[in-house]
Amino acid sequence: MSAVQTFGKKKTATAVAHVTPGRGLVRLNGSPISLVEPIVLRYKVYEPILVVGPEKLANLDIRLRVKGGGHVSQLYALRQAIAKGIVAFYAKNEDAASALELKKTLIAYDRSLLVADPRRMEPKKFGGRGARSRRQKVSHHSPAEIIIVGNMLTFYLAFFII
Repeated sequence: MSAVQTFGKKKTATAVAHVTPGRGLVRLNGSPISLVEPIVLRYKVYEPILVVGPEKLANLDIRLRVKGGGHVSQLYALRQAIAKGIVAFYAKNEDAASALELKKTLIAYDRSLLVADPRRMEPKKFGGRGARSRRQKVSHHSPAEIIIVGNMLTFYLAFFII
């Protein structure tokens, strides 16, 4: 039984999972995965483990490292690294049929567990606050134009009344 190393990415966050034969430990940057912050999104990291089933992970150790991005991006990168690591370990050390079954189960639950999200931030351009937003156009009329338009309006009103 040999180890596998996989990665997961989301925006600029990158997570690396090192899956080895062991006794079911899952550690993130050296600490238990149960200490993941923010607490609200902790189950997002647990998802691949819960979908696959704890019995399949009883003989695996997963060591995780994560860098870059924000909190949410890091969690999504972690869950992808875990899912890809489990599938790769089963493909390398067990039979390909069980790996394919795991892959189908994970994709049926959520495709982003195995397939990276290609969306990236678009760079900001000049003339606005962001990539697409622009300054609003304002039409400025001189006082002479306003008087002329006003006189034309009174002429048309007088013409229609008579």
